[in-house]
Order: sequence, then structure tokens, then C-alpha cells
Amino acid sequence: MKRYDLHVFVCENKREEGHPRGCCSDKGSVAFREQLKLRVKKLGLPIDVRVNSAGCLDACEFGAVMVVYPEGTWYGGVQEQDIDEIIESHIKLGKPVERLIIKDKRFHKDEAK
Repeated sequence: MKRYDLHVFVCENKREEGHPRGCCSDKGSVAFREQLKLRVKKLGLPIDVRVNSAGCLDACEFGAVMVVYPEGTWYGGVQEQDIDEIIESHIKLGKPVERLIIKDKRFHKDEAK
């Protein structure tokens, strides 16, 4: 039995100041996750969606980063103003937001091999 229809992980990793890869926390991921979680809960969607914070997802250079399972869609550069589009397109309709998908092949299970 699956517990959630969609499970969203938002990186909130914090690196030391000046780290060459940067960190998602400094790019607004904490506020993004909080707002996404509130909006999903407030909407009372007909599917079970869980929004969680995550430690480093090893995609720092694309931050702020989130990944949606079970399909494994990786988003980069997410900001609070993207929340409505992510909810409407991906969470409600199952259509990923193309402009936010990380294009690097390491983040696509079909191409990672």
C-alpha cells in the first residue's frame, strides 16, 4: 500500500558562506517549502501529497532544488512565485513544469546510465 500519491522533497541544505556550489537554503528553499506545504494543505486535493524538507540532494548548482516522486521529476531554480504553476500543472494535472526541470542528464533516470 502506498502512503502518498506524490512525495515532494525540497532541499534545505545550508553550506558555509562562499562555498563554490552554493546551497539551496541561501536560494530561498526554506520559504518555498513552507509556502508549498501550506498551499497544498489548504487546497484539500483529492490525492495524498506530502511536502518534506530534505538535506542535500547533491544538485546544489541548480538550487533551490526539489524532486517529486514517484516519477522522479527534478526541479531547479524554484522560487515562491512558481508554487501556483507547480501545483496547477504538476500536482493537479500530472504535467511537469518544463521550464523548471533540471536539464542535466544525471537527473533523468532514463539517461543517467
